[in-house]
Amino acid sequence: TGTSQADCAVLIVAAGTGEFEAGISKNGQTREHALLAYTLGVKQMIVGVNKMDTTEPKFSQARFEEISKEVSNYIKKIGYNPATVPFVPISGWNGDNMLEPSDNMPWFKGWQIEKKGSKLEGKTLLQALDAMDPPSRPVDKPLRLPLQDVYKIGGIGTVPVGRVETGVIKPGMVVTFAPVGITTEVKSV
Repeated sequence: TGTSQADCAVLIVAAGTGEFEAGISKNGQTREHALLAYTLGVKQMIVGVNKMDTTEPKFSQARFEEISKEVSNYIKKIGYNPATVPFVPISGWNGDNMLEPSDNMPWFKGWQIEKKGSKLEGKTLLQALDAMDPPSRPVDKPLRLPLQDVYKIGGIGTVPVGRVETGVIKPGMVVTFAPVGITTEVKSV
């Protein structure tokens, strides 16, 4: 359910020798996760090329560029526009380029993407996340809340679970469940 609810996919690709190749191979997880995100309607993507501290040599620019090119070609085939996807070389273990620019990769001048006719740029994964378009939440429209699950909790009652796509929901509101037409009052949110 996580991916189906996401506004942006962060595809983490391992830069280690053999690891990237396994992930990008025909049935590899990198391909599967990118395709799954696109198929489930996640329109925005960020690619984090992780484990840059394990490349040969460490923090290799050539390895980052090789991986970026190959992933870029693949995500283009499935429907993403690589010009809108930031590629960030990172080391999650050491924190390189996660929150602040890393001194270990002076060759990395930063990522640059195009969004709605303007250019955005940054150096870190956090800046890439901040550059993504926030979802529009049309609160002025009627309530639409697709159900994800329903729990029956003793002493509390029936608890429907989902995400508000349009409108608002507040305690005291009377709501109707489609297609069955059952009406009830919202006790709490």
